[in-house]
Amino acid sequence: MLSAGFVVLNALAILKFQTIAFTAIPFLLLILLFAFFAMDKLLMVIVFLTPFSIPLTELFPTLSFDMALPTEPLLFGLLLIFLFKQALEHSYDKRILRHPVSIAIYIYLFWLFITAITSTMVWVSFKFLFAKIWFIIGFYFVLLLLLKDYKKISRFFWAYIIPLTAVILITLIKHSGYGFDQHSAHFVMKPFFNDHTSYGAALAMFLPILIGLLSLNKEKRYLKYVIYAIVGLFVLAIVLSYTRAAWVSLVGALGVYLIIRLKINYKWVLTGFGIVLALFFIYKTDILIELEQNKTDSSSDFKDHVKSISNVATDASNKERINRWNCAIRMFKEKPLLGWGPGTYQFQYAPFQKSYEKTIISTNAGDMGNAHSEYLGPLSESGLPGMLSLLGLIFTVIIVAYRRYKLTKDKETRALLLMALTGLVTYFIHGLLNNFLDTDKASVPYWGFIAIIVAIDMFHANHEKDLADEKKAASKIETA
Repeated sequence: MLSAGFVVLNALAILKFQTIAFTAIPFLLLILLFAFFAMDKLLMVIVFLTPFSIPLTELFPTLSFDMALPTEPLLFGLLLIFLFKQALEHSYDKRILRHPVSIAIYIYLFWLFITAITSTMVWVSFKFLFAKIWFIIGFYFVLLLLLKDYKKISRFFWAYIIPLTAVILITLIKHSGYGFDQHSAHFVMKPFFNDHTSYGAALAMFLPILIGLLSLNKEKRYLKYVIYAIVGLFVLAIVLSYTRAAWVSLVGALGVYLIIRLKINYKWVLTGFGIVLALFFIYKTDILIELEQNKTDSSSDFKDHVKSISNVATDASNKERINRWNCAIRMFKEKPLLGWGPGTYQFQYAPFQKSYEKTIISTNAGDMGNAHSEYLGPLSESGLPGMLSLLGLIFTVIIVAYRRYKLTKDKETRALLLMALTGLVTYFIHGLLNNFLDTDKASVPYWGFIAIIVAIDMFHANHEKDLADEKKAASKIETA
């Protein structure tokens, strides 16, 4: 009866009002059922759909706002249902709420909230804050409940890798039509990714994961061959993305991997980093003069493209980054404590540009990216406490992962920790040159990897012992 009524109403809507809006009702009901009774499956569906998501403005170019479809509406719905369930049941694991990483997240969000209130564009800042919250709740607090099941860690990885592999194949096919040249590498990944830099960041985050997965599938030879093929595909895609920041981030992740594997004391690492930083400031002028001698621009020639990484004299992309960074620093100097408000950089930076720093790709419209830095952006938008709260969160995650890695005996668990950490490190480094955490493509793996590190720290620290206990219980059942 209900089905017949729906069919009639839908037919009337299509014939009389020329709308197919009623067609969405069964899908919405299905999503509600998933959210209430199978939240884990809905979350994995969202992860799977993330690489395929497209901006709303691709469908409706005249809109004044944007969101990723279908992931962001699904995440917002998941957020409301999760909060409603918790208000009724009060069943959330208190250990998660007290974890050091969770506390660091509270501090980070608290200061975003304060600076949203004092923002120069309150509506923009609260919109930015709400978007941040639904990513964090969905892929940290909700995902952590799912990751109590050890097997779901690998499933999370694969839920993103499989669709991303499909996107790579589509991109490479489109790119081949342009002869794999550098210019077309900027747009062939559309509509799935905004540009080659966000595409390269996602690829770089998951390459360490794939390499790690090879060590977890020794007994399944056929699966190992599949992973080898996917690794090769990812490497090819990273090279052909012409994303220099992705290449640099992978070198940095390799360095972190070697530091952890070789068990180099973190005090030596921090001392070395401090010395390098001090030398940079001491010889800053000489270094900049040397860099300005490099006139190699980015190009399709791989060798020249690598050389152009340090070209701050003529390369438009590098010079524009410096322009945006200088704007962020000037904005910070004007409002050092509270900043201009979360998400407002792109609307406020134009007056802070200097004519002699502008490039051929400079604009006053706030397009072509924000501050091009995950660290200078918050510095200008939320002041010094905003940037410090973000850095505090990052260092807390690294310390928790490093400490747990040293204490964990199980090889598989150690591998998963190292995979999640090195995947994150690629983004921590990439964040020096770009900022994508306002997009689903970067936020889903970013907060997901953090959740994996916390889940292992909290629930799977004794995985080897848990496996032994399971085997003993199974053998008792068999003998009985």
